[in-house]
Amino acid sequence: MKKNVIISCAVTGAGDTVGKHPDIPVTPEQIASAAIEAANAGAAIAHMHVRDPETGKGTRDNELYKEVVSRIKDSGTDVIINLTSGMGGDIEIGPEDNLFEFGPNTDFVNAIERLSHVEELLPDICSLDCGTLNFGDGNMIYVGTPQQLRIGAKKIQDLGVKPELEVFDTGHMWFANKMHEEGLLDKPALYQICLGIPYGAPASTASMKNMVDMVPEGSNWAAFGIGALQMPMVAQAVLLGGHVRVGLEDNLYLEKGVYASNGSLVEKATSIINNLGANVMTPKEARIELGLKS
Repeated sequence: MKKNVIISCAVTGAGDTVGKHPDIPVTPEQIASAAIEAANAGAAIAHMHVRDPETGKGTRDNELYKEVVSRIKDSGTDVIINLTSGMGGDIEIGPEDNLFEFGPNTDFVNAIERLSHVEELLPDICSLDCGTLNFGDGNMIYVGTPQQLRIGAKKIQDLGVKPELEVFDTGHMWFANKMHEEGLLDKPALYQICLGIPYGAPASTASMKNMVDMVPEGSNWAAFGIGALQMPMVAQAVLLGGHVRVGLEDNLYLEKGVYASNGSLVEKATSIINNLGANVMTPKEARIELGLKS
């Protein structure tokens, strides 16, 4: 069991959750405030997407990222900043009679362009989604090819940013380990095991244990589940020796019928961790654990 646990809070995501929850952070001010709220509740890491303030949809606008990061830093809040680099990998396949007429939800750019905000802002951590995935029941896929991932990993390494390797299935873990062997990941590597996203690995003890057993020795790992399985996966990750992630990106409810906030989800995770006999790490402690620059 993990005795000292890092809580990461994914405060908004880019999914279709606006309108499904009364307080999804959308504007840079709201996203920064959500990160500060999570930090004040005990999260060491704030994981952030940005959204178009007018439509609420996810975007890759560097100016929005810049405002979010500036607001957090200007507040003096001690939190590790983790920016997504997962935007720009979405393809909506066209209808059966014209597969190459990509749908309106397509947002597909090359590996370096996906990292333009990371190069500009140099956050402590940025995510790196480690493979291609069928996303939901429609025609959406997330595309991350081995060549793209190697290019992205090398760029992140050159920038001195810690990649958070988001792995949604065992094949993703396999390739992340390949990059580890090839020296594209500075040690200690950081793996994020993402469970319950259709159609990656399900949120179950068996799935988590299988993927944990693939993590290279000396690496750090965290795990999360989505929806109602968010908190059970918090407990499971701690028992298997890992760190945890919660937040409105992954789950909108504190309990059935009760909307959550990022702060309340962090507080609930803290309670679970403490009740299991473990401690929650501060940002300073987490920086040492993860091998981040001070």
